[in-house]
Amino acid sequence: MSNTRDHSLESLAVNTIRMLSIDAVEKANSGHPGMPMGAAPMAYALWAGHLKHNPANPNWFDRDRFILSAGHGSALLYSLLHLFGYGLSMEEMKNFRQWGSLTPGHPEANHGTPGVEATTGPLGQGISNAVGFAMAEAHLAARYNQDQFPVIDHFTYTICSDGDLMEGISHESASLAGHLQLGKLIALYDSNDISLDGNLAESFSEDIQKRYESYGWQVLRVEGENDLKAISQAIEAGQKETTKPTLIEVKTTIGFGSPNLGGTNKIHGAPFGPDEREEVKKAYGWEWEEPFYVPGEVSDHFQGLKAAGEQAEDAWNLLFAKYKESHPALAHELEMVMQDELPANWEEALPTYQPTDKAVATRSASGDALNAVAQGVPTFFGGSADLASSNKTELKNQGVFHAENYAGRNIWFGVREHGMGAALNGMALHGGVRPFGATFLVFSDYLRPSIRLAALSKLPVLYVFTHDSISVGEDGPTHEPVEQIPSLRLIPNLKVFRPADANETVAAYRYALNRHDGPVLLALSRQNLPILEGTAEAATGNALKGGYVLADSEGTPDVILIATGSEVSLAIEAQEKLFEQGVNVRVVSMPCRELFLQQPEAYRESVLPHAVTARVAIEAAHPVGWEQVTGDRGAIIGIDTFGASAPGNLVLEKYGFNVDNVVTHAERVMKA
Repeated sequence: MSNTRDHSLESLAVNTIRMLSIDAVEKANSGHPGMPMGAAPMAYALWAGHLKHNPANPNWFDRDRFILSAGHGSALLYSLLHLFGYGLSMEEMKNFRQWGSLTPGHPEANHGTPGVEATTGPLGQGISNAVGFAMAEAHLAARYNQDQFPVIDHFTYTICSDGDLMEGISHESASLAGHLQLGKLIALYDSNDISLDGNLAESFSEDIQKRYESYGWQVLRVEGENDLKAISQAIEAGQKETTKPTLIEVKTTIGFGSPNLGGTNKIHGAPFGPDEREEVKKAYGWEWEEPFYVPGEVSDHFQGLKAAGEQAEDAWNLLFAKYKESHPALAHELEMVMQDELPANWEEALPTYQPTDKAVATRSASGDALNAVAQGVPTFFGGSADLASSNKTELKNQGVFHAENYAGRNIWFGVREHGMGAALNGMALHGGVRPFGATFLVFSDYLRPSIRLAALSKLPVLYVFTHDSISVGEDGPTHEPVEQIPSLRLIPNLKVFRPADANETVAAYRYALNRHDGPVLLALSRQNLPILEGTAEAATGNALKGGYVLADSEGTPDVILIATGSEVSLAIEAQEKLFEQGVNVRVVSMPCRELFLQQPEAYRESVLPHAVTARVAIEAAHPVGWEQVTGDRGAIIGIDTFGASAPGNLVLEKYGFNVDNVVTHAERVMKA
């Protein structure tokens, strides 16, 4: 875009952004006015002079991505979206933070607000998402660009705050970004030295420049918050540095223009009232009384900037048309990738197992399924937090994703679970890849905030978590998950699969890849599990409903045993012993409880008849939640304490996961 500037018009445009943000907060009587007031110049400089985007088509694939990591300043983003013509109406600006509006308190992806790239609010997440965005761009560019055809060629920008850089997740993600030399990642740092409680010096004194330079970033600094030229020059310097991500520290004043509250924490998170608004207007030279006012020349100015975006996409469309002529196969694949479409017949490579096959750990079966998916789905992309050899998540013959080979499909996240979770979300939000990440299940606690945001944002992220229970054994309670599975099930829109054997593991992959509106989590065993009769058929049918009758009695069941994971084979053994006593026993495998509970009532009744109240749920995890399935008269065999260090089979035995204990519980509930 042109560097010719009309400083008086640009100053008026910046102040329009500020006033719209102020008025939104004032009308809602809720929000954060200080950040938009201080950061408006850097946002304007970026959006007006450098950001490649087309408001007429917010989802244009080769657009630059902008993530407002300081999500509490959402009024700034909404003001930009309104002024640049994204279709966010003035009525929506006036409905800031109100029920059903497109202007919620923090930006939310997939909420319907055009131009919002990521759900931000928890500090540190947005800048860490941005790393994932940049990773996806680098990977897709390496896979699809050809000489003279840079069809994937865009930057990832973010505005972050002091709070973002204090959160531990930002350390992990920034370290990874520097290691990967993500030169197309540029972060503008709103450095105002104020946090919610007061002066930042009370809690934060590290040298940001040295810290980020040690990560391998280029660090630039702009002293004048209103110096649009200096900010623009810094962004240009960031664009020219191709082997390092760039952090541009812009020294700002929170609540710039407020004579009584500016530069203090009092303007961080609350409206400041009509009297102070009048003082701010004077400071800005704002002559209009009407709130939510956009001067005509400012409106015309933004319309002109919008036209430049349309021209940018038109040029890309011409480039892509020529690309299709020169590289038709690649272009066809890329078109599918951009639409998140799965190739036809991708499921054909998935393995099937028979009861005569040897026992196999579900983590190993997952490794086979994962590689089968990679054969048929070119967008499958991910890795482990330094546990790939144990999680069985290496994609064979697919190379490692690093600075010399962005086309590689195996990501070495390092021991950075928190950063990995946020990066996966960024990749999914970017589009063009189907990301997965892996670690031990007990360490899911490290990335739980990112899992929650993936579910909230409806992102198709796959989590491959192994070592799923106290059967881990000798490593002891620090490595033995107990409360993780039930607590993960509490996250709305997350589907947790704990497969009973290799076939159910394949079913979990089939479900995960076909899901486009939320994440899927696999909880997988370290120990070998037998291949069960009936799971091969269920893997393409009822296992995909979350729960099904695996083994039934000839007549109406006297008792129903419901189990997940490694305990399903235990239920089968208990069924055989109860058969010997003349008891009719149904065994229900429930690899995904929350998916089963979403099935139609008729199907659930066919699996768990209301008339059969004698039920026993068996899972080597905390028992909370199973009462939804067992009812008041049922029993739950679980574990509500921490595990122990001993051989895994012995630990399971000591905690009651044995045939005799299951039989005892079954006999008791039949008498209830």
